[in-house]
Amino acid sequence: MFARLTAVALAGTTLLAGSLMHAPAASAAPVDGLPGFYEAPAQLPPANGDLIRSEPMTYTLDPAGATTVGFTSSRMLYRSTDRTGKPIAVSGSVIVPKKPWAGAGPRPVIGYAVGTQGVGDACAPSRQFSEGFEYEGVFMAGLLARGYALAVTDYEGLGTAGIHTYMDRASQGHAVLDAIRAAKQLPGSSLAAGAPAALYGYSQGGGAAAAAAELAPTYAPELTLKGAVVGAVPADLTVLPDNLDRGLWAEFLWFAIAGLTESYDVDLDPYLNERGRAFYADISDDCVFDLFNAALTSSTDFTTDGSSLAQLSTQEPFRTILDDQRIGRRAPAVPVLVTHSVLDDTIPYRVGRQLARDWCDRGANVRLSTNVTPLHLGAMLNNAAEVYGYLEARFAGVPAASSCWRL
Repeated sequence: MFARLTAVALAGTTLLAGSLMHAPAASAAPVDGLPGFYEAPAQLPPANGDLIRSEPMTYTLDPAGATTVGFTSSRMLYRSTDRTGKPIAVSGSVIVPKKPWAGAGPRPVIGYAVGTQGVGDACAPSRQFSEGFEYEGVFMAGLLARGYALAVTDYEGLGTAGIHTYMDRASQGHAVLDAIRAAKQLPGSSLAAGAPAALYGYSQGGGAAAAAAELAPTYAPELTLKGAVVGAVPADLTVLPDNLDRGLWAEFLWFAIAGLTESYDVDLDPYLNERGRAFYADISDDCVFDLFNAALTSSTDFTTDGSSLAQLSTQEPFRTILDDQRIGRRAPAVPVLVTHSVLDDTIPYRVGRQLARDWCDRGANVRLSTNVTPLHLGAMLNNAAEVYGYLEARFAGVPAASSCWRL
Protein backbone atom coordinates (compact mmCIF):
# COMPACT_ATOMS: atom_id res chain seq x y z
CA MET A 1 0.00 0.00 0.00
CA PHE A 2 2.82 2.41 0.84
CA ALA A 3 4.47 1.74 -2.50
CA ARG A 4 1.19 2.12 -4.37
CA LEU A 5 0.36 5.44 -2.70
CA THR A 6 3.89 6.65 -3.33
CA ALA A 7 3.53 5.86 -7.02
CA VAL A 8 0.20 7.70 -7.21
CA ALA A 9 1.64 10.69 -5.39
CA LEU A 10 4.72 10.74 -7.62
CA ALA A 11 2.60 10.75 -10.74
CA GLY A 12 0.39 13.56 -9.43
CA THR A 13 3.31 15.59 -8.22
CA THR A 14 5.04 15.28 -11.57
CA LEU A 15 1.89 16.51 -13.30
CA LEU A 16 1.69 19.43 -10.88
CA ALA A 17 5.33 20.28 -11.37
CA GLY A 18 4.94 20.14 -15.10
CA SER A 19 2.15 22.74 -14.96
CA LEU A 20 4.11 25.27 -12.91
CA MET A 21 6.34 28.05 -14.15
CA HIS A 22 8.93 29.31 -11.70
CA ALA A 23 11.73 31.80 -11.75
CA PRO A 24 15.01 30.51 -10.27
CA ALA A 25 15.21 30.72 -6.49
CA ALA A 26 17.58 33.33 -5.12
CA SER A 27 20.81 31.75 -4.02
CA ALA A 28 21.83 32.03 -0.38
CA ALA A 29 24.94 30.88 1.40
CA PRO A 30 24.38 28.27 4.11
CA VAL A 31 24.44 29.62 7.67
CA ASP A 32 24.84 27.13 10.52
CA GLY A 33 24.00 24.33 8.09
CA LEU A 34 20.82 26.02 6.82
CA PRO A 35 20.32 27.78 3.50
CA GLY A 36 20.47 31.50 4.18
CA PHE A 37 16.81 32.00 3.23
CA TYR A 38 15.69 30.01 6.30
CA GLU A 39 17.72 32.01 8.82
CA ALA A 40 15.58 34.17 11.09
CA PRO A 41 16.47 37.87 11.27
CA ALA A 42 17.74 39.34 14.52
CA GLN A 43 14.40 41.09 14.98
CA LEU A 44 11.09 39.63 13.86
CA PRO A 45 8.28 41.80 12.47
CA PRO A 46 5.63 42.93 14.96
CA ALA A 47 2.57 40.82 14.11
CA ASN A 48 1.85 37.12 13.73
CA GLY A 49 1.66 36.21 10.07
CA ASP A 50 3.87 39.10 9.00
CA LEU A 51 5.99 38.21 5.98
CA ILE A 52 9.75 38.30 6.64
CA ARG A 53 10.97 37.46 3.15
CA SER A 54 10.00 35.51 0.06
CA GLU A 55 11.57 34.23 -3.14
CA PRO A 56 10.39 32.37 -6.24
CA MET A 57 10.62 28.59 -6.06
CA THR A 58 12.09 26.34 -8.70
CA TYR A 59 10.48 22.92 -9.08
CA THR A 60 12.80 20.11 -10.17
CA LEU A 61 10.28 17.29 -10.07
CA ASP A 62 9.29 17.45 -13.73
CA PRO A 63 11.78 15.24 -15.63
CA ALA A 64 10.88 16.83 -18.96
CA GLY A 65 11.40 20.34 -17.64
CA ALA A 66 8.06 21.40 -19.13
CA THR A 67 6.59 24.68 -17.89
CA THR A 68 3.49 26.76 -18.45
CA VAL A 69 2.24 30.05 -17.16
CA GLY A 70 -0.41 28.39 -15.03
CA PHE A 71 0.86 29.13 -11.52
CA THR A 72 3.18 31.31 -9.50
CA SER A 73 4.95 29.78 -6.53
CA SER A 74 7.13 31.18 -3.80
CA ARG A 75 8.75 30.08 -0.61
CA MET A 76 8.28 32.39 2.32
CA LEU A 77 9.54 33.05 5.83
CA TYR A 78 7.01 34.53 8.22
CA ARG A 79 6.41 35.25 11.88
CA SER A 80 4.41 32.85 14.01
CA THR A 81 4.44 31.79 17.67
CA ASP A 82 5.46 28.62 19.44
CA ARG A 83 3.45 26.78 22.09
CA THR A 84 4.35 29.33 24.77
CA GLY A 85 3.54 32.39 22.65
CA LYS A 86 7.17 33.19 21.87
CA PRO A 87 7.61 34.76 18.41
CA ILE A 88 9.39 32.48 15.93
CA ALA A 89 10.21 32.41 12.23
CA VAL A 90 8.47 29.68 10.22
CA SER A 91 8.97 28.83 6.56
CA GLY A 92 6.42 27.75 4.00
CA SER A 93 5.20 27.98 0.41
CA VAL A 94 2.52 29.80 -1.53
CA ILE A 95 1.14 28.54 -4.85
CA VAL A 96 -1.40 30.67 -6.73
CA PRO A 97 -3.11 29.90 -10.06
CA LYS A 98 -2.62 32.65 -12.63
CA LYS A 99 -5.98 31.97 -14.24
CA PRO A 100 -8.56 34.45 -12.91
CA TRP A 101 -10.80 33.12 -10.17
CA ALA A 102 -14.15 32.21 -11.71
CA GLY A 103 -16.17 32.09 -8.50
CA ALA A 104 -17.91 34.83 -6.58
CA GLY A 105 -15.77 37.20 -4.58
CA PRO A 106 -11.99 36.99 -4.20
CA ARG A 107 -9.95 33.82 -4.74
CA PRO A 108 -10.07 31.52 -1.67
CA VAL A 109 -6.91 30.49 0.17
CA ILE A 110 -6.45 26.98 1.58
CA GLY A 111 -4.28 26.65 4.67
CA TYR A 112 -2.77 23.34 3.61
CA ALA A 113 -1.36 21.39 6.58
CA VAL A 114 0.95 18.67 5.30
CA GLY A 115 1.15 15.21 6.80
CA THR A 116 4.34 13.77 8.25
CA GLN A 117 7.41 14.97 6.37
CA GLY A 118 10.01 13.95 8.95
CA VAL A 119 12.04 15.97 11.44
CA GLY A 120 15.16 16.95 9.49
CA ASP A 121 15.37 20.43 7.98
CA ALA A 122 15.77 19.01 4.48
CA CYS A 123 12.31 17.42 4.85
CA ALA A 124 10.55 20.80 4.77
CA PRO A 125 7.99 20.93 1.94
CA SER A 126 9.33 24.28 0.74
CA ARG A 127 12.68 22.54 0.17
CA GLN A 128 11.27 19.25 -1.11
CA PHE A 129 9.42 21.09 -3.88
CA SER A 130 12.79 22.20 -5.24
CA GLU A 131 15.27 19.62 -3.97
CA GLY A 132 13.43 16.33 -3.68
CA PHE A 133 9.96 14.85 -3.78
CA GLU A 134 6.89 16.29 -2.03
CA TYR A 135 4.49 13.34 -1.87
CA GLU A 136 1.38 15.46 -1.25
CA GLY A 137 1.74 17.19 -4.61
CA VAL A 138 -1.03 15.04 -6.10
CA PHE A 139 -3.52 16.31 -3.53
CA MET A 140 -2.37 19.90 -3.91
CA ALA A 141 -2.87 19.61 -7.67
CA GLY A 142 -6.59 18.89 -7.25
CA LEU A 143 -7.12 22.00 -5.13
CA LEU A 144 -5.11 24.19 -7.48
CA ALA A 145 -7.11 22.89 -10.44
CA ARG A 146 -10.21 24.32 -8.76
CA GLY A 147 -8.63 27.75 -8.63
CA TYR A 148 -7.73 27.89 -4.95
CA ALA A 149 -4.47 29.37 -3.72
CA LEU A 150 -2.43 27.23 -1.30
CA ALA A 151 -0.57 28.43 1.78
CA VAL A 152 1.59 25.49 2.87
CA THR A 153 3.42 25.75 6.18
CA ASP A 154 6.63 23.88 7.01
CA TYR A 155 5.74 24.07 10.75
CA GLU A 156 8.06 25.15 13.55
CA GLY A 157 11.63 23.91 13.22
CA LEU A 158 11.12 22.09 9.92
CA GLY A 159 13.41 23.98 7.59
CA THR A 160 14.23 26.66 10.13
CA ALA A 161 16.59 26.44 13.11
CA GLY A 162 15.78 24.08 15.98
CA ILE A 163 14.04 20.73 16.18
CA HIS A 164 10.66 20.34 14.50
CA THR A 165 8.01 20.36 17.24
CA TYR A 166 6.17 17.45 15.65
CA MET A 167 2.67 16.88 17.12
CA ASP A 168 2.66 20.05 19.21
CA ARG A 169 -0.97 21.09 18.87
CA ALA A 170 -0.64 24.84 19.48
CA SER A 171 2.55 25.37 17.51
CA GLN A 172 1.21 23.53 14.46
CA GLY A 173 -2.14 25.33 14.60
CA HIS A 174 -0.44 28.72 14.83
CA ALA A 175 1.83 27.92 11.88
CA VAL A 176 -1.14 26.98 9.66
CA LEU A 177 -3.12 30.13 10.46
CA ASP A 178 -0.13 32.43 10.12
CA ALA A 179 0.73 30.88 6.74
CA ILE A 180 -2.65 32.10 5.45
CA ARG A 181 -1.96 35.57 6.83
CA ALA A 182 1.50 35.65 5.28
CA ALA A 183 0.28 34.41 1.89
CA LYS A 184 -2.03 37.39 1.62
CA GLN A 185 0.96 39.72 2.12
CA LEU A 186 3.05 38.09 -0.58
CA PRO A 187 3.99 40.65 -3.26
CA GLY A 188 2.33 39.92 -6.56
CA SER A 189 0.11 37.14 -5.21
CA SER A 190 -3.08 39.11 -5.94
CA LEU A 191 -4.67 37.56 -2.87
CA ALA A 192 -7.17 39.84 -1.16
CA ALA A 193 -6.80 40.64 2.53
CA GLY A 194 -10.39 39.59 3.10
CA ALA A 195 -10.27 36.50 0.89
CA PRO A 196 -12.21 33.52 2.25
CA ALA A 197 -10.08 30.70 3.62
CA ALA A 198 -10.37 27.07 4.61
CA LEU A 199 -8.20 24.45 6.32
CA TYR A 200 -7.14 21.06 5.03
CA GLY A 201 -4.94 18.28 6.38
CA TYR A 202 -4.51 14.56 6.94
CA SER A 203 -2.67 12.68 9.72
CA GLN A 204 -0.18 15.16 11.21
CA GLY A 205 -1.78 17.67 8.87
CA GLY A 206 -5.21 16.65 10.12
CA GLY A 207 -4.08 17.39 13.65
CA ALA A 208 -2.58 20.73 12.62
CA ALA A 209 -5.68 21.79 10.67
CA ALA A 210 -7.97 20.63 13.48
CA ALA A 211 -5.92 22.59 16.02
CA ALA A 212 -6.00 25.62 13.73
CA ALA A 213 -9.80 25.37 13.49
CA GLU A 214 -10.01 25.37 17.30
CA LEU A 215 -7.54 28.22 17.75
CA ALA A 216 -8.77 30.49 14.96
CA PRO A 217 -11.53 32.32 16.88
CA THR A 218 -9.02 33.70 19.37
CA TYR A 219 -5.68 33.51 17.54
CA ALA A 220 -6.74 34.72 14.08
CA PRO A 221 -10.29 36.08 14.36
CA GLU A 222 -9.87 38.33 11.30
CA LEU A 223 -9.49 35.37 8.92
CA THR A 224 -12.66 34.67 6.97
CA LEU A 225 -12.64 30.92 7.53
CA LYS A 226 -15.44 29.00 5.84
CA GLY A 227 -14.68 25.42 6.87
CA ALA A 228 -12.14 22.68 7.42
CA VAL A 229 -11.50 19.13 6.22
CA VAL A 230 -9.43 17.01 8.59
CA GLY A 231 -8.57 13.34 8.23
CA ALA A 232 -7.19 10.69 10.59
CA VAL A 233 -6.65 13.31 13.27
CA PRO A 234 -4.25 12.23 16.05
CA ALA A 235 -6.53 13.95 18.55
CA ASP A 236 -5.50 11.79 21.51
CA LEU A 237 -1.82 10.95 21.57
CA THR A 238 -2.12 8.73 24.64
CA VAL A 239 -3.41 5.84 22.53
CA LEU A 240 -0.55 5.95 20.03
CA PRO A 241 2.45 4.48 21.91
CA ASP A 242 0.84 1.06 22.27
CA ASN A 243 -0.50 1.23 18.73
CA LEU A 244 2.76 2.21 17.03
CA ASP A 245 5.51 0.62 19.11
CA ARG A 246 7.03 -2.49 17.48
CA GLY A 247 5.11 -1.79 14.27
CA LEU A 248 6.03 -0.67 10.77
CA TRP A 249 5.45 2.97 11.67
CA ALA A 250 7.27 3.02 15.01
CA GLU A 251 9.32 6.03 13.90
CA PHE A 252 6.18 8.20 14.02
CA LEU A 253 6.30 7.63 17.77
CA TRP A 254 9.91 8.73 18.01
CA PHE A 255 9.21 11.80 15.88
CA ALA A 256 6.53 12.76 18.41
CA ILE A 257 8.87 12.19 21.34
CA ALA A 258 11.53 14.34 19.67
CA GLY A 259 9.10 17.13 18.85
CA LEU A 260 7.31 17.30 22.17
CA THR A 261 10.40 17.06 24.35
CA GLU A 262 11.84 19.93 22.32
CA SER A 263 8.69 22.00 22.76
CA TYR A 264 8.57 21.38 26.51
CA ASP A 265 12.34 21.57 27.03
CA VAL A 266 12.59 18.03 28.44
CA ASP A 267 15.96 16.26 28.37
CA LEU A 268 15.31 12.74 27.08
CA ASP A 269 18.86 11.47 27.66
CA PRO A 270 18.25 10.23 31.23
CA TYR A 271 15.47 7.99 29.95
CA LEU A 272 17.57 6.38 27.19
CA ASN A 273 20.34 3.81 27.36
CA GLU A 274 23.43 4.02 25.15
CA ARG A 275 21.74 2.24 22.30
CA GLY A 276 18.71 4.49 22.66
CA ARG A 277 20.75 7.68 22.55
CA ALA A 278 22.50 6.50 19.40
CA PHE A 279 19.18 5.56 17.81
CA TYR A 280 17.63 8.88 18.81
CA ALA A 281 20.53 10.80 17.29
CA ASP A 282 20.30 8.72 14.13
CA ILE A 283 16.66 9.65 13.45
CA SER A 284 17.16 13.36 14.12
CA ASP A 285 17.41 14.17 10.40
CA ASP A 286 15.10 11.45 9.04
CA CYS A 287 12.42 12.26 6.47
CA VAL A 288 9.21 10.38 5.79
CA PHE A 289 10.83 7.90 3.41
CA ASP A 290 13.28 6.90 6.15
CA LEU A 291 10.48 5.55 8.33
CA PHE A 292 11.51 1.94 7.84
CA ASN A 293 14.73 2.69 9.73
CA ALA A 294 12.77 2.15 12.95
CA ALA A 295 10.28 -0.43 11.67
CA LEU A 296 9.47 -3.25 14.09
CA THR A 297 11.72 -1.84 16.82
CA SER A 298 10.63 -2.00 20.45
CA SER A 299 11.11 1.06 22.63
CA THR A 300 11.96 -1.23 25.57
CA ASP A 301 15.32 -1.87 23.91
CA PHE A 302 16.21 1.80 24.10
CA THR A 303 15.25 2.90 27.62
CA THR A 304 17.43 2.83 30.72
CA ASP A 305 15.09 0.62 32.76
CA GLY A 306 13.41 -1.33 29.97
CA SER A 307 10.17 0.66 30.18
CA SER A 308 8.19 1.06 27.00
CA LEU A 309 7.27 4.51 25.73
CA ALA A 310 3.67 3.61 26.55
CA GLN A 311 4.68 3.11 30.18
CA LEU A 312 6.70 6.33 30.23
CA SER A 313 3.73 8.21 28.79
CA THR A 314 1.75 7.55 31.98
CA GLN A 315 4.45 9.22 34.08
CA GLU A 316 5.27 12.89 34.50
CA PRO A 317 6.22 15.02 32.69
CA PHE A 318 5.06 12.98 29.70
CA ARG A 319 1.52 12.46 30.97
CA THR A 320 0.86 16.20 31.17
CA ILE A 321 2.59 16.88 27.86
CA LEU A 322 0.39 14.36 26.01
CA ASP A 323 -2.73 15.61 27.75
CA ASP A 324 -1.93 19.15 26.58
CA GLN A 325 -2.09 17.94 22.98
CA ARG A 326 -5.68 16.72 23.21
CA ILE A 327 -7.78 18.08 20.37
CA GLY A 328 -11.53 18.34 20.90
CA ARG A 329 -11.69 20.49 24.03
CA ARG A 330 -12.46 23.66 22.07
CA ALA A 331 -15.22 24.08 19.51
CA PRO A 332 -14.34 25.22 15.99
CA ALA A 333 -16.44 28.16 14.88
CA VAL A 334 -16.68 26.85 11.30
CA PRO A 335 -18.13 23.62 9.88
CA VAL A 336 -15.70 20.70 9.88
CA LEU A 337 -15.62 17.47 7.90
CA VAL A 338 -13.83 14.70 9.80
CA THR A 339 -12.80 11.63 7.78
CA HIS A 340 -11.41 8.39 9.19
CA SER A 341 -11.12 4.76 8.13
CA VAL A 342 -12.24 1.99 10.44
CA LEU A 343 -9.27 0.05 9.06
CA ASP A 344 -6.68 2.70 9.97
CA ASP A 345 -3.62 0.85 11.27
CA THR A 346 -1.86 3.93 12.64
CA ILE A 347 -4.43 6.22 14.27
CA PRO A 348 -7.35 4.12 15.51
CA TYR A 349 -10.78 5.00 14.15
CA ARG A 350 -12.12 5.47 17.67
CA VAL A 351 -9.86 8.51 18.04
CA GLY A 352 -11.46 10.28 15.08
CA ARG A 353 -14.97 9.34 16.14
CA GLN A 354 -14.34 10.62 19.67
CA LEU A 355 -13.03 13.90 18.26
CA ALA A 356 -16.25 14.36 16.29
CA ARG A 357 -18.29 13.61 19.42
CA ASP A 358 -16.25 16.02 21.52
CA TRP A 359 -16.75 18.83 19.03
CA CYS A 360 -20.44 18.04 18.71
CA ASP A 361 -20.84 18.15 22.50
CA ARG A 362 -19.39 21.68 22.39
CA GLY A 363 -21.86 22.85 19.77
CA ALA A 364 -19.72 22.62 16.63
CA ASN A 365 -21.08 21.76 13.19
CA VAL A 366 -19.37 18.44 12.40
CA ARG A 367 -19.81 15.79 9.77
CA LEU A 368 -18.08 12.49 10.39
CA SER A 369 -17.36 10.54 7.20
CA THR A 370 -16.39 6.95 7.90
CA ASN A 371 -14.75 4.79 5.24
CA VAL A 372 -13.34 1.27 5.02
CA THR A 373 -10.29 1.95 2.88
CA PRO A 374 -7.45 -0.26 4.13
CA LEU A 375 -4.72 1.28 6.24
CA HIS A 376 -3.78 4.80 7.22
CA LEU A 377 -2.10 5.61 3.92
CA GLY A 378 -4.92 4.28 1.79
CA ALA A 379 -7.56 6.37 3.56
CA MET A 380 -5.65 9.51 2.67
CA LEU A 381 -7.20 9.14 -0.79
CA ASN A 382 -10.71 9.31 0.69
CA ASN A 383 -9.89 12.46 2.60
CA ALA A 384 -8.46 14.09 -0.52
CA ALA A 385 -11.47 13.12 -2.66
CA GLU A 386 -14.04 14.44 -0.19
CA VAL A 387 -12.44 17.85 0.26
CA TYR A 388 -13.54 19.20 -3.11
CA GLY A 389 -17.31 19.04 -2.76
CA TYR A 390 -17.23 20.00 0.90
CA LEU A 391 -15.18 23.16 0.42
CA GLU A 392 -16.95 24.15 -2.80
CA ALA A 393 -20.21 24.16 -0.85
CA ARG A 394 -18.69 26.19 1.98
CA PHE A 395 -17.27 28.82 -0.35
CA ALA A 396 -20.62 28.99 -2.14
CA GLY A 397 -22.38 29.70 1.15
CA VAL A 398 -24.33 26.44 1.22
CA PRO A 399 -25.26 25.47 4.82
CA ALA A 400 -23.26 22.48 6.10
CA ALA A 401 -25.17 19.40 7.15
CA SER A 402 -24.12 18.06 10.55
CA SER A 403 -24.02 14.39 11.57
CA CYS A 404 -23.89 15.17 15.28
CA TRP A 405 -27.40 13.80 15.67
CA ARG A 406 -26.17 10.25 14.97
CA LEU A 407 -23.01 10.36 17.08
